Amino acid sequence: MSSSSSQRRQIVVQLQAELRRYENAKRPAGAARASTGCRELDRLFPEAGIARGTLIEWLAEGAGCGALWLALAAARQACQEHGPLVLIDGRGTFYPPAAVRAGLDPQRLIVVRAPAAGDENWALDQTLRSEGVGAVLCVTDRLKPRAARRLQLAAESSGGVGFLVRPLSVRAEPCWSEVRLLVEPRAGGGSGRGRRLTVEVLKTRGAVAGDLARPKRLELEVDDETGVVRAVAQLASPTTSRRRFGA
Repeated sequence: MSSSSSQRRQIVVQLQAELRRYENAKRPAGAARASTGCRELDRLFPEAGIARGTLIEWLAEGAGCGALWLALAAARQACQEHGPLVLIDGRGTFYPPAAVRAGLDPQRLIVVRAPAAGDENWALDQTLRSEGVGAVLCVTDRLKPRAARRLQLAAESSGGVGFLVRPLSVRAEPCWSEVRLLVEPRAGGGSGRGRRLTVEVLKTRGAVAGDLARPKRLELEVDDETGVVRAVAQLASPTTSRRRFGA
């Protein structure tokens, strides 16, 4: 690497570190990062967890790929000690028992039906601005970049957390989330009653020098009967053991 390239790289790393400090300063004092419920998955996030006052995007192609399941499990963790989960159901397809199976207390789950795009955006904005909400989750293919920016500001203002499950077609759009993840199913190789997913980091905001050592890709296996999720040895540490979301 040339001297000029090395200097440019150093400047970029310093700028990223300054951005990270600025963003952290605007978040609630003493707010710890929440786990996703899976230690290996946590390592894909800056500082190994989900920060309050941020958005997290899970991109996937079609339903049933596992993105909603991972988002539900992460939302469960983010809601602990912070209020209920508000799920914005714009498509009318959400199945509440799925949330219970992911470990969510039905008494701490609020489902908002919002069939119109304008209603969906309004509900997302208002719930993310509420300090009484632990987290907000929405499966949507109707969010425009400008609206996404408003949601990021809403989460930042309240210290809330927003989980957005979005189609793969938005991959090239501007990212206002702290982390944008790609979730893809893998054919075969499961235990017989489970399925494998690949989770890849597409974008992160304000990554610092220490983040460069973080993994960018992880393979998980989800047991459909028990809800147990574990990291597959090929892409994770060989010593990784089986873990349950929320453990």
